[in-house]
Amino acid sequence: MSGAGLPLRGRSGQMTVELAVMTPVVIVVVLIVLNLMGFIEACAAFDQAALDAVISHGVAPAGEQTQIAAVDEVRTALAEALGREETCEVEVSASAAGEDAQGTTFAISPLLTRYTCTLIYRPWPRLLRMPGITYEALLSLRHERELVVDRYRPGVVV
Repeated sequence: MSGAGLPLRGRSGQMTVELAVMTPVVIVVVLIVLNLMGFIEACAAFDQAALDAVISHGVAPAGEQTQIAAVDEVRTALAEALGREETCEVEVSASAAGEDAQGTTFAISPLLTRYTCTLIYRPWPRLLRMPGITYEALLSLRHERELVVDRYRPGVVV
């Protein structure tokens, strides 16, 4: 005898069990997609803001004309432009453009500065607390953007 002839009460809990099994999987997939979309959006905004911040604040910082002041101004401008303090963290470093070249005898220009801007994206939810359980996401995604500028001649971008 096939299953079509069985009374309905023999299969009445099947849909409930399937729903109970599939609901957590669907929630996890939705969270992954939302976090991925947020990361892509943050990277797009970061790429544009990093270029603008380095050109406007890294070349000629306000106040003291040091590399440390320029890095701090670029970091502050990037953080303000992104406006996502809860999920994104910004790191900025600067070095001479010729420091990373291996085996070269002279630098192209000792005045060129390479700014490396890094976006660190932490997925949502970062911290999940339930009675007796605390889960903190250890995963973070990184995105870097580099730009070489001449700090003493505004408008010179390599």
